[in-house]
Formats: sequence, structure tokens, C-alpha cells
Amino acid sequence: MGYDDQGEGPALLLVHGHPFDRSMWSPQVREFARAGWRVIAPDLRGFGETSVTGEVAWDTFARDLAALLDHLGVAGVVAGGLSMGGQIVMEFCRLFPARVRGVVLAATFATLDPPGGRQRRVELAGRLRREGMADYAAEVLPKMMSPASVEALPAVAGQVLAMMRGAPPAGAAAAALARCERPDYTQVLAALAVPALIVTGAADVFTPVSDAEYMRGLIPHAALAVIGGSGHLPNLERTAEFNQALRRFLAGLRTSEGAGARTPGDGGE
Repeated sequence: MGYDDQGEGPALLLVHGHPFDRSMWSPQVREFARAGWRVIAPDLRGFGETSVTGEVAWDTFARDLAALLDHLGVAGVVAGGLSMGGQIVMEFCRLFPARVRGVVLAATFATLDPPGGRQRRVELAGRLRREGMADYAAEVLPKMMSPASVEALPAVAGQVLAMMRGAPPAGAAAAALARCERPDYTQVLAALAVPALIVTGAADVFTPVSDAEYMRGLIPHAALAVIGGSGHLPNLERTAEFNQALRRFLAGLRTSEGAGARTPGDGGE
């Protein structure tokens, strides 16, 4: 399992979306490792440096995260994820609520897919297995980022495109199918006993602001940050604004309780 583990202090776990890898969190790993956090950013099963074998059950992703934290000697975390990664964080909250000190949900949604959504994921999995990632990545780039961001941030657009093209087709397909199995997380969010930050891009076509507002209404202690001009990847499209919202949220947490003690474990497992 590939992962980054940088910094000293309470633990911040960052879970990437589909079809990306842990490098999508590079700006946040650098920023918050310098700011007194131990930032852990793994490659999910089937992405980046983490292998995949055959089909993957949805809860496996969250259990992999728990196993990694055990390996690193980390008891509890502030758990953050974007898109599919946010839904994996919700699954982590469902399975391991005692390990969660705070939650960050970016560009994601809690409910089941709208009508036809499950079938589209099944069809996508088949396409990725047949054709690979290149054509799909080119098609979806203007939806992953806002068109304005694609034009104004060519280096970021290139990074996003490279991540998608570099994703193993078998891993991306397995994750798409596993995502069809996920439950509705409405009750999980309503039962959260820790603070939460919800972040969405104002121009996100996959998870509109209404999805974020719905989640904020569910969670007893939630803040909402809407990032102007951003599409589905606010942490990369508007890094300064995203980091500011995350910094404000983390500063408000009671870190005196700790979110896991530092133990050796840099590098890959």
C-alpha cells in the first residue's frame, strides 16, 4: 500500500477520489504537515502504488484505511475525503466511529445514486476495462475541473489529466463497481458526534451546492465552505481558498485530546 506520512502532531487522513491517487492531496500534505499536523494520504486499493486483485467490496476501502492506521500506530484521525473518497470516509465513520475526531467532506454526497446512476457506473467499469483510461480522462476533464479552471490553470489541468490517464484500468473499474454497493449515509451523518467541514465548488457539476447543503443540514456540528469558481476539485483548482477553510476548521478542533501519536512509518508498506 502506497502512502505519504508527513509531519508531527494530530493525524489528518486524506482520501483521494476516483480515478485519482494520493498525489491529488500534495498541496494539502505540504501545507498542513508544516502547520503541526501528521498528514497521511494513502493510495486506495487499485490506485497509485496500491495493488488490486479482482473485485473489491465497498467496505474494503475503509477497512484498508483502518489497517494502515493500525500499522502506523494511529488511534484516531480527522478523516477527510473528496468525491468517492468522501463516501469512503462516511463508510469509515460507519465502521469505526470511535476513531474519528473530525470529518472533512469535499465534493461528495451522502445519498444513493440518482436513477440510472448505478447502471452508468457498471457501464463505465466495462468501458475502462475494454478501452483503458485515456479517452475517458480527456472526456471528463472539463467536468472534473470547471472550464474556467482548465483554461486558467493549465499545469493543474495537466496534473489532473495525467492522474486519470495513469490510473490502472482494473483498479478504476473495480472501484466503480464497488461504489454501486455503498449504502445511504444519511443516518451515519445525522449520528456524527464530531465537528465536520463540508466543502464544495460553486461550479461543480457532479456534486452541486445543494448536495453540500443537504449534508450540512444532517450533521449536528457542521460548517459549509462554497469555493467560488471551482469545479469538482476545489483543493487543486482553488488551493488557497480550500486550505484556508480547512485551516480554520482544524484550528477550531480540540486537538488537546490528540488524534494519534506519532510513530515511525514514513514511506510505503
